Amino acid sequence: MKTDWRRAWLYFRRAVALKCPECGTKPVFLPLHKIRCLRDYFAPLDGCPRCGYAYERETGYFLLSIWAINYGCGSLLGIAIYVALEMAAHLPLPDLLASVLVPVVIFNLLFARHSKSLFLALDHFFDPHRKDGPGDGGCETKEIPKDPVPRQPVRTPEPAGVA
Repeated sequence: MKTDWRRAWLYFRRAVALKCPECGTKPVFLPLHKIRCLRDYFAPLDGCPRCGYAYERETGYFLLSIWAINYGCGSLLGIAIYVALEMAAHLPLPDLLASVLVPVVIFNLLFARHSKSLFLALDHFFDPHRKDGPGDGGCETKEIPKDPVPRQPVRTPEPAGVA
């Protein structure tokens, strides 16, 4: 039980740092100084170059991270801001809406990478996708095998007398 908490805390720290949940050394996303378009900011890399851990296993893998973690935390932030403003300053409705919605939208845009990284860490904690056997998983660097050379097609002789 104690090792589960340590492992969960380790994955949480790696997720907050936007690092691979398996080895914790390589980033999940491109660094900010290498981003050239909006897609580069939101899309994770294909996998960890050090340990080979795949970040996105299938199409739509991160939908739950956006719907549950990102929007959920943004909604909680919006509710907290609303309650604080309603109790402290009785603002008119347009000012109250602007004071709540603007920080929530900015937060959701900035938190999108972390929500995907947290989801990746949660998924890895509850359902680790490691290969079994020595040398197949973990943080070892392994050489990727090359594709075999395709063989030439074999022609079958045609039967005699066929026109």
